[in-house]
Amino acid sequence: MARRKQADENTARVRNLIALDAANIMRRLDARRSEMFVLFSRLRSREPMLNTISTRYSSATFHELIHLPVLEQSVVDHFYECLDTLRWYFTYTEDMPSTAQQTFNTLHRRLEEAHRKLVATLGHPVSPDGTTVVEGEVLRREDKALP
Repeated sequence: MARRKQADENTARVRNLIALDAANIMRRLDARRSEMFVLFSRLRSREPMLNTISTRYSSATFHELIHLPVLEQSVVDHFYECLDTLRWYFTYTEDMPSTAQQTFNTLHRRLEEAHRKLVATLGHPVSPDGTTVVEGEVLRREDKALP
């Protein structure tokens, strides 16, 4: 029983670290989106774009990821594959800044969709105060008759 509890705790930790990393990447992309192309245009440097999409947990191995069920592994892999496509583009593009921004918009939409699937599958990361963030959407509202 103790072994099962430890395995569940390890799985929760792996999920949280992946969710944290993905949330941080998406947050940085949203915050720096316009500025990174201004810097790319002015400095002709790819570093602002590449630093924005850097991952803190690039050293995760099969040893850690094996704790996740296979569906979760696939969803995580898809997110990081979309991120890798963006990284590859930023690293080797010869496009001018306006074209690079248009291509980024397309790749970013794919990454956003992959992130939505990742959050739906793994859940939101635990916040520093120990609470879990939950997003809600009103599906139906029933009006109650007043007495």
